[in-house]
Amino acid sequence: MTKKSTIHDIAKELNITASTVSRALNGNTRISEATREAVQEAARKLNYHHNQIASALRSGRSYTVGVIVPTADRSFFSKVVRGIEEELDKSGYNVIICQSNDRYESEKRHIEALLRLRADGIILSVAKQTRDYAHFTQLKQKNVPLVFFDRVNDKLGVSSVSVDDFSGAYQATQHLIQQGCKRIAHFAGLQHIGIYRERLRGYIEALQDAGFQTDESLIYYSNDLFPEDGAAGMRQLLQHPHPPDAVFSASDYAALGAMQVLKEHKIAIPQDIALAGFANEPLGSFVEPGLTTVNQHGLQMGAAAAKLFLEQIEQHAYAPRKMVLNPELLVRASSLRRT
Repeated sequence: MTKKSTIHDIAKELNITASTVSRALNGNTRISEATREAVQEAARKLNYHHNQIASALRSGRSYTVGVIVPTADRSFFSKVVRGIEEELDKSGYNVIICQSNDRYESEKRHIEALLRLRADGIILSVAKQTRDYAHFTQLKQKNVPLVFFDRVNDKLGVSSVSVDDFSGAYQATQHLIQQGCKRIAHFAGLQHIGIYRERLRGYIEALQDAGFQTDESLIYYSNDLFPEDGAAGMRQLLQHPHPPDAVFSASDYAALGAMQVLKEHKIAIPQDIALAGFANEPLGSFVEPGLTTVNQHGLQMGAAAAKLFLEQIEQHAYAPRKMVLNPELLVRASSLRRT
C-alpha cells in the first residue's frame, strides 16, 4: 500500500516548516503568493490529499454542508440543490448530497454520517416517514446550523424556506372554477406533511369562497402521489356516480398519471375533465395537452436556504427566520376551457 503524503513531506521538499505549508494550503493571506503556488505544486507532485476532517477539527469549520433531499429524481429537488450549490460556492463551501428516499431511518443515518464528517450545517426537506423529530432537536442542542426547505416544521424553531402552498392551491382551484368547472376533485398527499395539508386547505377554501360545498368523495388521498397513484385515483373517480369535471392534484406526477387514464378512456382534456398539478415538473410542458401547474421556484428556494445557512453560521446570536416564496400559476392547455 502506497504511503500517503503529509504536510511534513511537502515541508521537507521545499525546506520550509510544516506550519507554513498548512497556512499556505488553507489560503492564509500572510503567506506570499509565490510560497502558496510552490506549496500547491509540491502537493500535486507528491499526490497530497487534504484531510478535511483533521482541518475541521483544528479550525472548527470544514466548509462542507450536507443537503438531504427526499429523492434526487424529481426536477424540483434537483433545482433546489442547484440553487444551494450556486449560492454556497460563492463562499467557498462544498455540498454533500444525500437521499432519504422519504425514510425516517435513512434521514437519521445521513445526519449522523454528516456529523461524523464535521459538516458545518445541514439543509434538508423532511422525509415523508418522519414523525419523530428528536434527531433535529439534537442538532439544535449541538448548535449545528439547520435549515428546512419545502417540507418544514415550524414548531422546532429553526430557519426554513418554503413556497406559499395554500396560495398556490387556492390559485389553481380558483382558475378551474373560472374555467367553468363545478365538480373539482383533489388528489391529496399525506396530511401530517404541511405542504399537502396546506394544498388541501387552499383547495377547500377556494371552493367555499366560490359558493361550492366540499365533497369528501371527490378527495383522493395518496401516500406518494406518483403517476400510478394518480392513475388509480382517476379510475376511482370515473366510477363515481357523479364524476368530476376537473382535478387539482397536489403533485404534477399524479396529474400526469390521471391524464394517461383519461386518454385511455378517450375522455377529452380539458373539455370533459380539466387538470391542474403542482411543482412545475418539466414533463408537464411537453405532454399534450400541456399541464397547468404551480411553479414552486426551486432555484430561488435553494438559494434562499443557502443564504439562511450562511446567516446562521456567521452570526453568534442568531434568530431563526422563516421565508415564504410566492407561487406562480402556469396556465397551459390542460385546464383552458375558456380563452
